[in-house]
Amino acid sequence: MTTTSPSPNRKPRRRQAKKQKSPAAVSESMSHPNKAHTTSLESIEVLPRTPLTSRTPRRGHAAWSPDEDGHAEEVELSLLGEQERREAASDLTVEEEQAYLAQGDGKRPFSARDKRAIVLLIILYLIQGFPLGLALGSVPFILREHLSYSEIAVFSLAGYPYSLKLLWSPIVDSVFFSSIGRRKSWILPMQVVIGTIMLIMSYYSEELMSNPGKHLYTLSAAFTSLVFFSATQDIAVDGWALTLLSEDNLAYASTCQTIGLNTGYLLSYTVFLALNSEDFAKKWGVPRLSLGTYLFFCAFMSFAVTIWLLFIKEDKESTTEDISIKAVYTTMWQICKLRHVQILLIVHLIAKIGWQANDAVTQLKMVEKGLGREDLAVTVLIDFPFQIVGGWLAGKWSRGDKPLRPWIYAFWPRLALTFLFTLMVYWFPTPPISTGFFILLVTATIAQSFAGTIQFGGISAFHTRISDPVVGGTYMTLLNTFTNLGGTWPRYFVLKGVDWFSVAKCHIKDADVIVPAQECVSEHGKSACSALGGDCVTEQDGYYIVSAICMGFGILSVLFFLIPTARKLQAVPVSKWRIYS
Repeated sequence: MTTTSPSPNRKPRRRQAKKQKSPAAVSESMSHPNKAHTTSLESIEVLPRTPLTSRTPRRGHAAWSPDEDGHAEEVELSLLGEQERREAASDLTVEEEQAYLAQGDGKRPFSARDKRAIVLLIILYLIQGFPLGLALGSVPFILREHLSYSEIAVFSLAGYPYSLKLLWSPIVDSVFFSSIGRRKSWILPMQVVIGTIMLIMSYYSEELMSNPGKHLYTLSAAFTSLVFFSATQDIAVDGWALTLLSEDNLAYASTCQTIGLNTGYLLSYTVFLALNSEDFAKKWGVPRLSLGTYLFFCAFMSFAVTIWLLFIKEDKESTTEDISIKAVYTTMWQICKLRHVQILLIVHLIAKIGWQANDAVTQLKMVEKGLGREDLAVTVLIDFPFQIVGGWLAGKWSRGDKPLRPWIYAFWPRLALTFLFTLMVYWFPTPPISTGFFILLVTATIAQSFAGTIQFGGISAFHTRISDPVVGGTYMTLLNTFTNLGGTWPRYFVLKGVDWFSVAKCHIKDADVIVPAQECVSEHGKSACSALGGDCVTEQDGYYIVSAICMGFGILSVLFFLIPTARKLQAVPVSKWRIYS
């Protein structure tokens, strides 16, 4: 044992008289010889009696496992009372004592390392939001003016790689350069590739968008590749989040994802749509932002963040286990074989069907009926601060042993708002829209987005809680893949269904003839009728039929499957979800 001389700047410590142990205390300590072992004051380890439900195992500590019967004791053990904790802290400085006592109250302050990690995660998710906002948001709106819903459905396939990243996530988890880091080995090249594709597209975007019907498959291929590389980066970032943040603040990984992705998505979706609108540019006297210019900006940001990452050192993983690609695929299959994982994946696949028509078509219908793109942009800009607040609250509400609670509670508001939006489309006023209707639109959009953000944060926190850190990228990606797939796979069929259930007629006035038309939405459909000297009229809008089918399925699934199953899943001990740790 070594000693050091006191420093003149050292803070004074409170002293306490030594106390003699009572015979009862000595007897009690001797009756439990295996509960703790120590070689020095800093190596005391108390074996817990309850599972670590809200945290991953501490580095260097063995993970808790249930008893041989597999049943976790539902007992919360309080090792020290309030007075005992204060006596134990008596030899600390005032600052150390406050921090120590705060631990007993469940209040652990953010460390400087956690703060830096949160900033880094938000920026990395922000970069991912740029291509996603274009592929899933603004570009379909621009294409709607030229294409039918069936053709937009083809372009919507560009979002599928983000929902299928599970297929190559084991490669990302197991192949890397140790000199660079497990996660940076993938994040750095992916950002370079994304930036390069955006830079190339910036020079040809205007030509492609001038005649999207002719270049539909070229546009789809370009944005599909962007989403593919963004999805690959997301695998690495999800895995990195498990080791960047401390155990007590892991729930905030979902908050970082919410804030980062939503910000990037917002910039590429609503902000770009507004600045790209000629009416908005004329009204506010600002230059119109072209797609090419915005793609160039996104490419610059991607390159800048890549250079910044070169100066950030990645900590080594807590595990030294070298996992091959085959082993990761095997592990992924073992995860999928777990009964509760299979049930969770089914939940993800059907959880978002109830509002799919609203997410995929409602805003397109409002623009079709006369809502200006700049009005839509203003609506979402007002909504953005509420998304940030929702992401923070979701991280806060999802801490503890019931992270799915906000996800469950938000189902009914989302279904009710879906019905409200369907009525708003049906009774959409003739432009210009009134102030009262616009206020209703803004309020409903904020409520819908807030509920969606709460659900996203809750389910992401649950994924973080149950994922095995040894294969963190693969495990998180497996769960997030099915979450995204639940909102992606129905979109194509919803868009196709709108045209399928719609009935359009071409009224030729001169000949007093009514001819069936394919559709009256795209420029091609309208021009085909105009060439015959007629007016294209939609007599039955398939949007309402598709919306009713989705809402009906959503209500039944929530009542009889989703909520009861979610409550059972969050009661499963964390150890039951693990493979290695």
